Amino acid sequence: MAAREFDLEIAAIDATLVSIEKVLDLPKLHKQSIELEKQAGVPNLWDDPESAQKITSRLSRVQSEITKLESLRRRVEELPILFELAASEPDGSGMSDAFAELDSVVKVIGELEVQTLLNGEYDDRDALITIRSEAGGVEAADWAEMIMRMYLRYCERHNFNVDVLETSYAEEAGIKSTTFKVSAPYAYGTLSVEQGTHRLVRISPFDSQSRRHTSFCGVEVVPVVAQSDHIDIDEKEIRVDVYRSSGPGGQGVNTTDSAVRITHMATGIVVSCQNERSQ
Repeated sequence: MAAREFDLEIAAIDATLVSIEKVLDLPKLHKQSIELEKQAGVPNLWDDPESAQKITSRLSRVQSEITKLESLRRRVEELPILFELAASEPDGSGMSDAFAELDSVVKVIGELEVQTLLNGEYDDRDALITIRSEAGGVEAADWAEMIMRMYLRYCERHNFNVDVLETSYAEEAGIKSTTFKVSAPYAYGTLSVEQGTHRLVRISPFDSQSRRHTSFCGVEVVPVVAQSDHIDIDEKEIRVDVYRSSGPGGQGVNTTDSAVRITHMATGIVVSCQNERSQ
């Protein structure tokens, strides 16, 4: 990269970072951090564990954003020095490290640019993801499990915290459904685009005649919002189903009803809970 091209590249990176800093409002983040630190320092904070968890979680996220922005600013300012030192080496051995740092900075800036676009009301919240197999029988169940593994690996690579709340296995292969919570900055905004029906067309490994099958699975992504004490639901508006938790192979995990599913008939919202036990 010629000197002029490098200067233009650095100038473009710096201009992008300035725009990001304006949108994310670093001074405001510092004020939020100070206020949250005061709240977190209250002696009786953990008298209300739920409130304490929200405060400490929010503080951690704000401080993480501050650290990321300030670290990125330092790295951008050090880029010209890094390349100057690399160019002064007779064998040019430092250039590969300098370009690696440049690529890393560009990648982080790209991630922050996406974050600035996530400005919806709930985009900064954690996310609940539910995957259900739909039309396609065992193929659909296998497809649903593939989708689940894909999301879990994505979360692992991006250091998102995942808590699997429920998984119902199909009898032959795959899963009937699963629900897991993803905790990370802007988890809902990042993952909400996955909402909808996902289709797979392939030669089925479960078909002895190797025919082409089409299968579907549904993905629902909802934000985790603060609990409210002011929601009244008429019992006549809900349907309660009890059933047995299931494990791989369709075997009952328990001999008693250990799972509950509540359906709000007016909206179609479904809430389920089951006890997970080892056999």
